[in-house]
Amino acid sequence: MKSQERLLMRALRREKTERTPVWLMRQAGRYLPEYREVRRQAGGFMEMIREPKYAAEVTIQPIRRYGMDAAILFSDILVPLEAMGMKLVFDDHGPSLPIPVRDRKAIDALHVVDPAQTMGYVGEALRLTRAGLPDETTLLGFCGAPFTLASYAVEGGTSKQFSFLRKMMYLDFASYSALMDKLAAQVVAHMKYQVASGAEAVVLFDTWAGSLTRADYQKYAAPWTRRVVDGLAGVAPRVLFAGESGHFLDDLFGMGAEGVALDHRTSIRDAFERSNGRCALQGNFDPAALFASPDEVFRRTTALLDEVGGRPGHVLNLGHGVFKDTDPECVGAFVRAAKERAR
Repeated sequence: MKSQERLLMRALRREKTERTPVWLMRQAGRYLPEYREVRRQAGGFMEMIREPKYAAEVTIQPIRRYGMDAAILFSDILVPLEAMGMKLVFDDHGPSLPIPVRDRKAIDALHVVDPAQTMGYVGEALRLTRAGLPDETTLLGFCGAPFTLASYAVEGGTSKQFSFLRKMMYLDFASYSALMDKLAAQVVAHMKYQVASGAEAVVLFDTWAGSLTRADYQKYAAPWTRRVVDGLAGVAPRVLFAGESGHFLDDLFGMGAEGVALDHRTSIRDAFERSNGRCALQGNFDPAALFASPDEVFRRTTALLDEVGGRPGHVLNLGHGVFKDTDPECVGAFVRAAKERAR
């Protein structure tokens, strides 16, 4: 099967499809017992990412178990920051960058690098994954968007207030712009490398962009997101995700990407009206609803599909990633609802 004939790829072109394609953000992860076993064998999270055989195996696991229509590479959005020269640590508290970037000297020390030379394990994992996937399954690459990468680079990890980042944005825009320029260039290079290695579409995750007002998003994030989108034009279909982004959805719709992923707080019916055919829409089931019984998950998923009403250009997904303590049976009910509704 040619890449463009796969169900997800046709949905991203907003063609009428025999059923709604389905996959889940963070679908390869700790909720699966087989994932935890591979992590035990590998010795840790980053060890899984850096060893292509492990990364490929956990990418394929949910496809093997549930038959989603897309497999998204098992990796992390912060991998490019490490390649650019930052120390990256993963522990029980999550990711951290112990030496954050908070002045112009530190920004100047970051280098835009060739992913084939610095992140070759990503390319090899993609090649192994494609070889192990069913023919009908689309392989997705991904990266963090420049704003979200900047938030980690400047804060040194996750944050609620983004104090250091905000100070740089508001008080030293020249340094902030220099950082964002480098990050946008690295993201484009990383995405192109993933496509060259077998990814058929790419997802740009701007997890923390929703913390901005619309005016600040337009000034401090959107120009560099647009630079990435434009830099990947004609390379592969592009899907944009920004967490809690209902207040600037129109800006996302206007970026020119083939798809926009919706937060679960956004009405999907309203989003179809606002998008006005400019892009496909991915989403937007509440990931916390997967804590319900499998029957209730099935019912809610069917209700979401009924709300969409068969409009072309819908990809069934969550409004964010799968939680680690999700019952695998509930993920199965979510996927099954999409497939059984078609029958």
